[in-house]
Formats: sequence, C-alpha cells, structure tokens
Amino acid sequence: MHLILKASGVNAGVVSHLLAKNPNNVYDRTDKGVRVRMVYTKASEQETEVLIHAEPDPVDLVRGTPDGYDITQYINDREFVTSSLFCSYIRSALGTALNGKPKEDYVQWVDHAFELELKFGPVASDLPDRVVEELFSCMGYDITVERGESAYSFDLKNRSTVRHITLRGEQTIQQALRQLFLLIPVLDNYKHYFISEDEIDKINRYGEGWLDTHPHKGLIVRRTLHFAELIRTYERQHGALDDRPPRVEQQAEEADSDPNENIGQATSAERADDSSETPVRLNDLRYRAITDIVASLPEKSRIVDMGAGEGKLSARLAYISGVESILAVEPSGQARLRAMERFAKMQDRAGVQAMPEPMLGSLFYFDEQLQHQDVIILCEVIEHIEEYRLSSIMDTILKEYRPQVLLVTTPNKEYNEVYAMEQEQFRHHDHRFEWTREEFIVQCASWAKKGNYDYEIRGIGEDKEGFGQPTQLAMFTRGKEEHV
Repeated sequence: MHLILKASGVNAGVVSHLLAKNPNNVYDRTDKGVRVRMVYTKASEQETEVLIHAEPDPVDLVRGTPDGYDITQYINDREFVTSSLFCSYIRSALGTALNGKPKEDYVQWVDHAFELELKFGPVASDLPDRVVEELFSCMGYDITVERGESAYSFDLKNRSTVRHITLRGEQTIQQALRQLFLLIPVLDNYKHYFISEDEIDKINRYGEGWLDTHPHKGLIVRRTLHFAELIRTYERQHGALDDRPPRVEQQAEEADSDPNENIGQATSAERADDSSETPVRLNDLRYRAITDIVASLPEKSRIVDMGAGEGKLSARLAYISGVESILAVEPSGQARLRAMERFAKMQDRAGVQAMPEPMLGSLFYFDEQLQHQDVIILCEVIEHIEEYRLSSIMDTILKEYRPQVLLVTTPNKEYNEVYAMEQEQFRHHDHRFEWTREEFIVQCASWAKKGNYDYEIRGIGEDKEGFGQPTQLAMFTRGKEEHV
C-alpha cells in the first residue's frame, strides 16, 4: 500500500518543508508491527516527489480479535490495499502537513496551491469507475483509473476488481492530504476501528472548505459514518443529506440489512425522493418471496438454509406455521456466532414455530444430515462459488440430498445496467459470476433434467422492460415418480 505525492513547478522544493521531512534522510519507522517509510525520489526546486509506503504484519492485523479461532480471518486483502488502515499508519508521519503547521518560515506556503500529481493504490472498491471519477473530478482533479488484467486458468473474470488511481491538479498540500484521508476509506468502504461520534469531528475537520459543495456529500458521509444513528446525528448538526447514493451502494447495504428491522423503513435520502411509495430493500423482497413460497408448500416441516450467514432468512422462516426444524448451515464461525445471538433473541418471541439450529457445513462436503429434507434454500449463494464447481454441487443436492423442493436465488446480470453499473462489474466483490436470464434458464434446465426435477423461474423486484427483475428465483420440485 502506497501513496506517491509529486509537486512540479516553481517553489516545488517547499513541499518537503510542509511535510516536515528532510529529502536527504529516509523516514523509516516501525510502530505496532507496521513499518512506514517516506523516500524522496526527486528533490529540487522545480520538482519534488515522495513515496509513502506502509508495510503491516499480516498476523498482527488479526491477532487478538474475537474471531481468532477462524482461519478465514487470515484470507483478506488488508495487507495490500490502500484503505483506512493505510491512512492510520501514515497519519503520524504526515501530522505537520495535515495540521498545516510547518516551521514559521514556511507558514505562508500552507495555502499555496501547487501543481500536484497523487498516485495511490491498489484500492478495492464496490463503487463503479464513474462514481470514483466523480468523487475527485468535481474538486478540480484530472483522474486516471487503471485496472490490472487478470489471468485465471478457468473462466472467472478478465480484469481485476482493484484499481490504481492517479490525480492531477492544483491544490494545497494540506487540502490534498485531507481529501485523501477522508475519501480513501470511502472508496474502500472499510473501517478497522470502532466508529463513534469522533468520525463526525473528522468529517468536519478534513472536509472543511470542500465537502459542503461536493455533489456526493451524502455518499461520503454515509460511507464514513456507516451507522444510521451517527448519520442522523450528523444530519441534526448539518442538515439532511438529500442526494441518493449510487445503486451499487444500496445493493451493498442490502446485503447487510437486518430482517428483524422494520421492512421498508426509508433513509433520509429515500424520504427525499418524490415517490409516494415507501421503498423496500431488495433483500427484504427476496426474503418475503422465499417465505411466501415456503408457507404455501404442502410439505415444509424440515428446512435447510444453506449458506445461512448470520441467520437473517432462517429467523424469518421460524415464524411459518407448519415448520418444525430449520438447519442454518454456514461454514464461517464468525457468522454462526452472530446467528446464534440472533436466534437467542427469538427465544421468548410470540409466533416462533421452530428455533433455527446453527450448523457447521459447506456445499463442498456431503453431509447425511441434509438428506431427505422437505426444503433446501440457496439464497444468493451460488454466485459466490466458482462456476465450474456448481455442476457437482447441484448433483449432490438433487441426487443425494433429494429435497422435495429446492429454492435458488441469484442476481440477474442484465439488470445491472439499470443500476448504471459497468459491463464487467459484479454487485458484490465476492461474486464469481452473474448470469443473464437466458443463462440461468439453461443451467436450471440442465440441473432439473439430471436430477429428475420439475422447475419454474420467476423474478423478484421491480420489473424493467428489456432487463427483467433484479433477482432470479428458481423453484425445483421433485418429480412425481420420485416423490415419496
């Protein structure tokens, strides 16, 4: 993870004094397992270029965390990508520049706009290139976004999801760094620390002089504060955030929504929309469609929620009359713990028909406990699996587990255009593929034929002519000659 800052033109040499780092010395510090270095690659009165590099210890990144028992915590990109971690690592090295308090002889240069070039990356972001460009271009920067080519031995994708960003424009050193310290975590949408009201103070401090007029102020504030209560606190202090976030961001939020919250509760941005209907999250529509189908089935006493995650869907299935057991199968230990907490809160609630049972399991391994269940559900699961592995997984489900009914939901790739997403972009960074409606039909027909199942496909969400609906749902019903 790195940042390259380059200043060109008359008096560019002053930049080293604003950064309070001698070009003739290498800044090299190690603190809490992180090595930070600042090296001047060019240092003259006409051109100054400094490389700021941070190298964390990958083990220290996860040591002492609550989920230390889960090996999957080590499989992440935090060691490499430019994120909120990087900003925290280099903050002390750039404290003088961020605060605008160099030695007295150079105070006059704090407000001087230099011809700057800023390069940083790699950045992992769920925002489309268009939005990334808009975040910086409105502040006077020319922006270049580069992606690397991806060479896989199987059909996955042909370009990287991470990006390297270059900004060029006139700006003061202090303002340029403050903008980066606020916007880099917005791009990555990840905070490695507890988010409190201190984040509002940081927004006020780093956003002074530019954020109030930024066309994506709402997006910046929401992704900085994350939590609804903090966002409401900010709005009470600064007024309502009236710009709607990009649709791709709403999709990411839907993946984290809590089904026990009020369905259709609008955000302030949604309330500002002139639509008279209360918006409902797509995630809620998926859960509602699945629970409606399950409730209508003649045989539904035994249910398996595969890839149950934190148990959000399983919690809803628990209220369906006639359900006697729910296996919430999930490989992640951290997710199962959260599911257990969710289910524990349901103990004394009225209307619960069956308490979901968290269960360690994976689609990649056969488990005889999953045989001959009434319903198996794969809600937004298959797109997280390499496409070439799906055939054997579906063989196991339809030929070995033999449920009466199998429900599968997955994104409709064609609908991504409605969300103004780029052609090769997926709705979630962990998706391995996304299918068009025709591709999904072909796959379902093949699976049903091999397993002797009937199937039907329907859509979930708003229907747009030419694009269909955002989610595809397939219902597989066991053939009559196989039905016991």
